[in-house]
Amino acid sequence: MTGLRGGRDAIGAHASLDRDDARTPNARRYEALGRVMAVLAGEAEMLEACRDLAWWRGSDHSWHIEWRDGPNASEVAALLMERVQEPGFAGSLAGPAGLVTASMATLDVMGVSFVLRAVDPIGMTRLRARPGLWRMSATLDGAVTAGRRVTQRQHWEELLGG
Repeated sequence: MTGLRGGRDAIGAHASLDRDDARTPNARRYEALGRVMAVLAGEAEMLEACRDLAWWRGSDHSWHIEWRDGPNASEVAALLMERVQEPGFAGSLAGPAGLVTASMATLDVMGVSFVLRAVDPIGMTRLRARPGLWRMSATLDGAVTAGRRVTQRQHWEELLGG
């Protein structure tokens, strides 16, 4: 016979387990995701180039990040290994955890596995060669420094307030 509670333990039977201990693995997983996303958010050029950026938690408690076009997975992995750091810690919190290729990379960030997948990647060298909105000021500055500045204001200067 299983008793009144159907074989379940009495309430508070495992009081020795701290409730924070049960949440620590999930907290670490989300902290690692936050650090990775903070690094990616700091790279506007890289994020602007990615289409359909998506992330989800895998069945093995790893994080999967996938994007279309944009940089190679190896370029994103190199960026993360360089920039995911802890102040006061003399090293990176991210490292390779498997094969790193142009379309897929596996990283270990703070003990949490990240699978990066680039669908139809273009690569940062081709992206930097392609004109875009973020290069407008550089183009305008280049025209001024090349000595092609005219004395009359251009129509785009009126629009931009320059």
